[in-house]
Amino acid sequence: MSARPYHRPVMPLEVAELFQPVPDGIVVDATYGGGGHTEVIRERLGDRVTMIGIDRDPDARALAGGVRVLAGAFGDLDSLLDQAGVGSVSGVLFDIGISSHQVDDPGRGFSYREDGPLDMRMDPTRGRTAADVVNESSVSELTRIIRTYGEERFASGIARAIVRRRPLTRTLELAGVVSDAVPAAVRRAGHPARKTFQALRIEVNGELDELQAGLEAALRRLAIGGRCAVISYHSLEDRMVKRRFAAATAVAELPPDLPVRGHPEPADFRQVTRKAVKPSPDEVAENPRSRSARLRCIERVAA
Repeated sequence: MSARPYHRPVMPLEVAELFQPVPDGIVVDATYGGGGHTEVIRERLGDRVTMIGIDRDPDARALAGGVRVLAGAFGDLDSLLDQAGVGSVSGVLFDIGISSHQVDDPGRGFSYREDGPLDMRMDPTRGRTAADVVNESSVSELTRIIRTYGEERFASGIARAIVRRRPLTRTLELAGVVSDAVPAAVRRAGHPARKTFQALRIEVNGELDELQAGLEAALRRLAIGGRCAVISYHSLEDRMVKRRFAAATAVAELPPDLPVRGHPEPADFRQVTRKAVKPSPDEVAENPRSRSARLRCIERVAA
């Protein structure tokens, strides 16, 4: 084993504890990565559950060992499980975002600190690259991407600078353009390219659309007592999860104009985590990349 693990799982004990009460059956690690969460869940639940992974990154699948890992994006959860002959499941875990391996390999193009091709695809065999987005998009489209997905207040200036300096093909080229486009005070407060790279990664991989599709499929697939847990690292992702879980657990009120009032229809789900669970200070100290993580969980209580 190398000194640097493929990916350090975030809040693994908290995740395993959330899945402890699920019924016997299949638990899907929909963002398998290095398999760290799968390993901890298996240790905690033992033979009560069978783990199945999903990952579109061939590097992750190559290191899966004895776990069955389906090739694809978690947004394709329904079709992937159908192809695998799986019906209802006892649990689904989503660990949204990028793995340590992907960041640490300059050849994948995710890092703004090391030089590499401007790629950013989680599946490097298909789809548009970050270079395609940067070099083919208009100023207005780049501004939308960087502002929406990066929540970057200097998005328009960065977009104009990118268009002036393109074609751009390398990560450090782009990082330098972004750095030059923002005020000096911003450069002193942290790496100025972080938000832009995050935005491009989300755009290239369609991460918000994938999350929406994956959540809907997971909620449909859960058996009674089954749980869906999501770890997100971006406010847009966390808001999406929070709102979907709130909608799933809302009590259906009867129309007020009915001649006879009855009891409201109970919800099919309950929220296991009332508020997002955050990593402990000790975990953040050991793994700074976990700092922005937020964990939420929901359970099916009725058919």
